[in-house]
Amino acid sequence: MAFVRLLKDLMREKGIGSRIVPIVPDESRTFGMDAFFPTAKIYNPDGQNYLSVDRELVLAYKESIQGQILHPGINEAGAVAAFTAAGTAYATHGEPLIPIYVFYSMFGFQRTGDSFWAAGDQMTRGFIIGATAGRTTLTGEGLQHADGHSPILASTNPAVITYDPAYGYELGIIMRAGLERMYGGGSDDPNVMYYLTVYNEPIIQPPLPDGLDADAVVRGIYRLKPGNDDGGAPKAQILASGVAVPWALEAQQLLADHWGVSADVWSVTSWTELRRDALLAEEESFLNPDAEARVPFVTQQLGDAPGPIVAVTDYMKAVPDQIRQFLPQEFATLGADGFGFSDTRAAARRYFKIDSHSVVVRTLELLAKRGEVDADAPRQAIEKYSLLTIP
Repeated sequence: MAFVRLLKDLMREKGIGSRIVPIVPDESRTFGMDAFFPTAKIYNPDGQNYLSVDRELVLAYKESIQGQILHPGINEAGAVAAFTAAGTAYATHGEPLIPIYVFYSMFGFQRTGDSFWAAGDQMTRGFIIGATAGRTTLTGEGLQHADGHSPILASTNPAVITYDPAYGYELGIIMRAGLERMYGGGSDDPNVMYYLTVYNEPIIQPPLPDGLDADAVVRGIYRLKPGNDDGGAPKAQILASGVAVPWALEAQQLLADHWGVSADVWSVTSWTELRRDALLAEEESFLNPDAEARVPFVTQQLGDAPGPIVAVTDYMKAVPDQIRQFLPQEFATLGADGFGFSDTRAAARRYFKIDSHSVVVRTLELLAKRGEVDADAPRQAIEKYSLLTIP
């Protein structure tokens, strides 16, 4: 919903709105984009020559020669082809267009990833929106929507800039940066595609935090909420992205209230961009052995952070593990590996051991090994939160 509202405002923006090309294969109503039908309309070179079955609804399906939305039907391959055509219009027609392709998360890099490689080869620009993202946010429909690996698949494409934002303000900052890079004229490498994962999780959207470093959001990580540190509490760092951020915040509170642990929570907007920056720093150092080595951004942010690190995601563990080698602390990952679990969200998250209670227990285990909490604390926490039971 946050993304759709943002897109609706962009489409009304003078000078840029008419160049936005929403592409939706099948899921317009699912994503709340039927609100676009009466005004933006669906493009059809022949107009609408039939009565739609929903014609009596306020948000009825409307086609038009002047339509702005591309609706290729249940045809992901055709949708990516349309995305590529619109995303290369700046070169083929001298008319920059901004394609925004919205799809069920699993139907992107899982099913049409090779087409995105071809799009990168053609220097396509635009936004790719993996909606209903993650392995536990669309339960009940089996494995076809249990996407726990698209960011890893996307990371293999050099032209794809991958983000896993948690909040609407992060999404807005990232999309603005993407528009400036791809269409602002000041970038040395504008021929990229921004892949943004968005969820259908019912959460309260917080306001833009005071003093937020927007550059840190774009580069991949920022401290969302420091722990309450009285100077004597054991410290830990919790890293989370996307839908996992609310669980991390809940775990932070439980650690403080039940176990006297002060944990900082970090929102990781892009594990992949953090890794790419760190690998580039390594290469720069490799080729310039006499120069002072550049410190990767993720190491700048976390290198001196006290305590162990627990990273949690709704994707498989390999996603946060992308940054493990660049941090000196003990590093534990909680992720949704394996096939999906089609039940309630709470049950799915307990099954994968990625919920707030799992974060608490894993943090206590690392602290117990350091001798900073009682050695029996992890076992006590497992019993207290019934961690071995699926709710």
